[in-house]
Amino acid sequence: QVQLVESGGGLVQAGDSLRLSCTGSGLTFASAAMGWFRQAPGKERDFVATITRSGGTTYYTESESVKGRFTISRDYAENTVYLQMNSLKPEDTAVYYCAAGLRRSWSGNIASKGENYDYWGQGTQVTVSS
Repeated sequence: QVQLVESGGGLVQAGDSLRLSCTGSGLTFASAAMGWFRQAPGKERDFVATITRSGGTTYYTESESVKGRFTISRDYAENTVYLQMNSLKPEDTAVYYCAAGLRRSWSGNIASKGENYDYWGQGTQVTVSS
């Protein structure tokens, strides 16, 4: 049984940083591209970032509000993917979800669509106060 467990969320102030973690079990971690999505209250789930199986390629949302502030990375020894979030803003408030995708070929367009992922975590809440 595949499980993805997110952690690292919390309540922070604008300008602070957080590092989210997502640890996978029940799958060969290196066989999956790993992504982060987020869903703000009353809004649809949005793509944030993805890192490929090899870790050699990363994709990020085109949203100008995120660019340059978030960094995705992965640790194969720990079966964990990270999302480093800096200079947090109130509009970053959302539930952040980790996802694993088993397809072999990825592009920015493919990575941005949740339908291309096979497994999802339960999410971790990030709240940024102004």
